[in-house]
Amino acid sequence: MQRISSLARSPFGSAAIGGLVVGAFCWIAIAAGWVASGDPAPAAAPALASNVSDDSDSPGRGNSVNEIYDAASAGVAFIEASGGGPGQLPSPFGGQAPEQTATGSGFLIDDEGHVMTNAHVVDGADRIEVTLGDDEGSYEAELVGQDNSTDIAILRVDAPADELEPLALGDSSGLDVGDPVVAIGNPFGLDRTVTAGIVSALQRQISAPDGFTISDVIQTDAPINPGNSGGPLFDASGEVVGVNSQIESNGQGNVGIGFAVPIDTAREIAQELIANGEVQHAFLGVTGADIDSELADVLNLDAGSGALVQEVVPGSPADEAGIEPGDASDDVDGQSVRAGGDVIVAVDGERVTGMDDVIAAVDKHQPGDELELTIQRGGDERTESVQLAERPANAGG
Repeated sequence: MQRISSLARSPFGSAAIGGLVVGAFCWIAIAAGWVASGDPAPAAAPALASNVSDDSDSPGRGNSVNEIYDAASAGVAFIEASGGGPGQLPSPFGGQAPEQTATGSGFLIDDEGHVMTNAHVVDGADRIEVTLGDDEGSYEAELVGQDNSTDIAILRVDAPADELEPLALGDSSGLDVGDPVVAIGNPFGLDRTVTAGIVSALQRQISAPDGFTISDVIQTDAPINPGNSGGPLFDASGEVVGVNSQIESNGQGNVGIGFAVPIDTAREIAQELIANGEVQHAFLGVTGADIDSELADVLNLDAGSGALVQEVVPGSPADEAGIEPGDASDDVDGQSVRAGGDVIVAVDGERVTGMDDVIAAVDKHQPGDELELTIQRGGDERTESVQLAERPANAGG
């Protein structure tokens, strides 16, 4: 799957969001270049939980699975979202039905009753019911806001203070491949189910509900299934490091490859949603292929690194700045790559090694901000100033 980051990316990814099911394992095309900010500027919002338990009695070691479960399960939510008609709520297996109910997971993030979950769990819902921990009763939840670009939604329940046990939000940037992780959720409606595994890869990309890309995603072999959507992924200290969102599947169920939105992304999205009810994402309007030495040799490129522009969205900031896509197709390791387009080699004077760096640069900005792109084409280099727009509702424009 390393090829994911080295070939062309488009908005037509194989990741499906209906109840966590992703399409058959294959090279995943990514909507990377139609970039939007997955890392918006923080807004004033109620402070999210920073710790849930004191692990000072066990310095230098992680908690056992049952210790994590005992400490955190009360903060995990079972979510039932009732839809208003066909095509609104995704079912666990991709189908749609009138007046259907989607089930998923979530977790408390503060003592004001805010619950984090996946946007695809509650999308289009007329009524959302939340059960906290092992309580028998449920609460009708208010949808504070959802961000389809990161598949994060925030709910609010008006529950008594003694029933609110928010979970600690950790630091997903500190994860390493091989770190132990634990998932708690409601797979197939089986509430308060715990599974364990490791971080099997980092910096994956998956398709969001709106067709754009979620970056820096955590891959795990901890078994997660339909119904785990929106539930927490914990590190060994019992802190939430991800929001379980999708699985890779051959159609036969869990195959040990799941994906979680990193909590560093989800935390900032939550702050924006709580403060404003929505999140704005910056938009450039290109898709691109990472240039490495192999691709440079095959396509006879002057640049040894950068992002080879594959597509430009008509009317987008990139289009208005005169950035041009490739006009011919070449086969590289069985993948079709558009040749002859502009190569983005730097953003705001900083060299880029590939499309991920372009995405990261756009992620740091808001709609209306300007970027300076350094472009190479046919041996010539030029600089273009681009004013970023607000991302459209979906990757198709």
